[in-house]
Amino acid sequence: MTLERIWAGWRSPYLTEVASEPEGCVLCRVLEEGSQVVVRNDAAAVVLNAYPYTSGHLMVMPVRHVGEIEDLHPEEAGAVWGAVTEAVQALKSAYTPEGLNLGVNLGRPAGAGVPGHFHVHVLPRWNGDTNFMTTVAEARVLPEALPDTYARVRDAWPSPT
Repeated sequence: MTLERIWAGWRSPYLTEVASEPEGCVLCRVLEEGSQVVVRNDAAAVVLNAYPYTSGHLMVMPVRHVGEIEDLHPEEAGAVWGAVTEAVQALKSAYTPEGLNLGVNLGRPAGAGVPGHFHVHVLPRWNGDTNFMTTVAEARVLPEALPDTYARVRDAWPSPT
C-alpha cells in the first residue's frame, strides 16, 4: 500500500514564518497592515486567521502587544472577551454552524504559534468537518477564499464597525 500525499503548499509560508520568528510580531504587523482586521477599537481587534482550520476562523486579541493573559489590563480583558462574544454572534449568523471552538494556547508547548501576542481563536464547526483529509493528508479543504470570509463576517457583525 502506498501512502498518497496531497499538497498543502499554503502551510509553507506559515511554517517558515513561525519557525524563523522574524523580527517583530506577526500579529502586530497584521494590525498595522489592516487588511485582515474585521473590527478594531483602542483595546481589542478581531482578525481573520490567514491559515484557517475552517472558513470563518477568527482571532481576537488585545491591540497592545502582550503575551500573557494575566498581563492584560482590565479594560483590555473586557474588550477582548466582549469581542469574543461578538465574534460568536457574527459566526453564528454568517455560517449557522453546528458548534464553535474557542481556544487559547498559552506558550509553545501548549500549541501557541505566536506565543508573544495573546489571542483567542474563534471558529465555526460542523459535524463531519474533520475527515480523512486532515487525519491522513495533513491538509484542510476550505471552500471559501479569505476575501469572501472577510465580507461575510463583516456583514454579520452584530455591532456597528
